[in-house]
Amino acid sequence: MTNTKRSYSCGIDAAIDVVGGKWKALILWALHDGTRRFGELRRMVPGVSEKVLIQQLRELEADEIVHREVYREVPPRVEYSLTTFGVSLNEALKPLSSWGHQHMERIEALRERQPG
Repeated sequence: MTNTKRSYSCGIDAAIDVVGGKWKALILWALHDGTRRFGELRRMVPGVSEKVLIQQLRELEADEIVHREVYREVPPRVEYSLTTFGVSLNEALKPLSSWGHQHMERIEALRERQPG
């Protein structure tokens, strides 16, 4: 998500602007089967820091992909879920997930051969 108004050159450009980065697609996938609390999301997206997860969730919320529900309890409870817009984005990601699953071993092997 960017804070500046911009024109997109194509649909992929617009979609990548919303879901781009390392963590957003993984967050969306973690929410695909229902509402999650912050701690659950953090466990379901291994490797993401708390700071980055909060930032990515805020961006997804600003883009109306994720809904954040705050319950006024002690201790406070916050839950995240996909909006209808977010569900449609997750549906669009399913073919990409299938492609990745189908080629995962090949991609891993290629990454192991790369320096760095």
